[in-house]
Amino acid sequence: MKLNLKKPLIIFDLETTGLDLVKDKIIQIAYIKVYPNGKEERKSLFINPGVKIPKEVTAITGISDEMVAGQPTFKELSSQLLSVFDGCDIAGFNSNHFDVPLLAEEFLKAGIDFDFSKCRLIDVQTIFHKMERRNLEAAYEFYCGRKMKDDFPLIKPTTTPKPLTVYCKGNSTCTVPSVRSLPTGSW
Repeated sequence: MKLNLKKPLIIFDLETTGLDLVKDKIIQIAYIKVYPNGKEERKSLFINPGVKIPKEVTAITGISDEMVAGQPTFKELSSQLLSVFDGCDIAGFNSNHFDVPLLAEEFLKAGIDFDFSKCRLIDVQTIFHKMERRNLEAAYEFYCGRKMKDDFPLIKPTTTPKPLTVYCKGNSTCTVPSVRSLPTGSW
């Protein structure tokens, strides 16, 4: 796919010690830097977080304390990463809500105030959710394999609501007034 880029685009992902944007640390950063001429630079770096990696994180990511023990810290890599990200647009999946804020926090802790306002931030998850409907009808179709409108055709309201027969405890039936005739607050 040919991208029409005016400046380099970095597509990146982080693995971290947890989900807390302030407390947790980056343990891996992987990126593809795509230049306007089509050239690509790919890199994956393990980062020593300076804290133990929770066993739940190791189970999810496969990254252990032993794998990051001899690796540089984020602070040690911060100048190198600044030069990689500087002047680029930035993309990722759920990146605007997690990866970018955590990366910004790590830069700040390393004494670097990276100005993300100069970048276009492209969150692929946001694009995906706009392109793929995320509502009851879409879920019904996905899980049931049928259109909701076919299984639940619109029913024209009558002037006189009919009582509703429902199953109650003990497999007996009981009749309740229609929803439209229930007084407000009786739910």
